[in-house]
Amino acid sequence: MEAVIATGGKQYRVTTGQVIAVERLAGDKGATVEFASVLLVNKDGEIIAGADRLAKARVAGEVVRQGRARKVRIVKFKRRKNYRRHRGHRQAATTVRITKIEV
Repeated sequence: MEAVIATGGKQYRVTTGQVIAVERLAGDKGATVEFASVLLVNKDGEIIAGADRLAKARVAGEVVRQGRARKVRIVKFKRRKNYRRHRGHRQAATTVRITKIEV
């Protein structure tokens, strides 16, 4: 069974046992999280979609670790003007192991 969930402004295709990195979620290592925003479920080839059919669908997961994503480097540059600016950013992220998909 697999599902498509939405969290942190992004959509993820997940299966049971899969480990994914999502935007920061509350909870320490070992805490359980629940994704109520389920967009689609593939149950043995049967596609379940639509808000009325997925009203009670839930995807549960366990927090594996809290951390930060890889650094993104921002560089501003204008030629012949001696203008250079460097900046970096690391987005907060949570690694989650999907434990259960229920419809």
